Amino acid sequence: MKHEAVVHQPPTHCLNCGAAVQAAYCQHCGQDTHAHVPGVGEYIHEFVGHYIALESKLWKTLVLLLFKPGRLTRDYIEGKRVRYVLPLRLYLTFSLVLFAVLKMNTHGFNTEKPKEPVTAAQQAEQAQQLGKVQADIDAAKKEGGAAAAAGIVLAQKAIDTAKRARPDGEGNTEFLRLDEGDEQRLEAQLGKNLGAKIGHFSRLPREEQFEALKSAFFAFGPYAIFAMMPVFALYLKLLYLGSGRLYGEHLLFALHTNAFAFLMLILMIVLPANVPYLRPALGFWLAFYLPTAMRRVYGGSRTATALRWIVLMALHLLGMSIAVLAALAMALAH
Repeated sequence: MKHEAVVHQPPTHCLNCGAAVQAAYCQHCGQDTHAHVPGVGEYIHEFVGHYIALESKLWKTLVLLLFKPGRLTRDYIEGKRVRYVLPLRLYLTFSLVLFAVLKMNTHGFNTEKPKEPVTAAQQAEQAQQLGKVQADIDAAKKEGGAAAAAGIVLAQKAIDTAKRARPDGEGNTEFLRLDEGDEQRLEAQLGKNLGAKIGHFSRLPREEQFEALKSAFFAFGPYAIFAMMPVFALYLKLLYLGSGRLYGEHLLFALHTNAFAFLMLILMIVLPANVPYLRPALGFWLAFYLPTAMRRVYGGSRTATALRWIVLMALHLLGMSIAVLAALAMALAH
């Protein structure tokens, strides 16, 4: 039995949008008019072509991002866009990689040797030494004198901290420690539910507090940092009032510079620490990259740029600290 070959007639209308077509591609939506199920060879050709195109864009973008501060932003504003990775995609990629690296780094990529457990004799000796220091403080309190007042207060705080140290001798105390009166005041000011949760957190051992804070940071930290991006652009808008630049241009600059900062932090974490001067060099370039980019994109004198950079960093660090603390508080509240 013979099977006649099926002849596919070229369509007169686009199968995607329905517009009339006369060429190989729809002039309305751009889809190929010769729609058919692709073979293996076509899949491979499409994948290789897309990979090579992406790789070319990526390398061009990374070279300018790393070594030409502000150049990516200027090119994008001037209309040179297709040759580079999109700013938002670049920022999101490096932010995700950074948090993945941080998470792996906190899960035990630690080369320090475990400390040997402290013996009972050593614990007794430590307690005896603390008792002697406490006796000296009590004697100083009886003698009085304004000159010793500050030293007495600091020494007492040190003694209290040492007494709360763990018995294994590592000297680690809780991140947060509240007494009953503190918990009652928190419940009165923040509400019974939230105050009780903070009080419960303060009673956890140090390891559990650290795990709770780490989980909260990775759960809510990315949202806090991402939320600071438009705020960073707003700072730039205020610092360059009268420049005639749109808010979107400031946001574009913020995406590029923060993507660079994330990339530098990734390199500082993953690169070996035993290479001389490597991390200091990366830190130096991280610090001076932003003012260099600001002057290349916005112009202005070195003095004016330096002053704007100092104000921008102060505002951004303050805002970032508040955002991360708020994210941790939200996580603990849940």
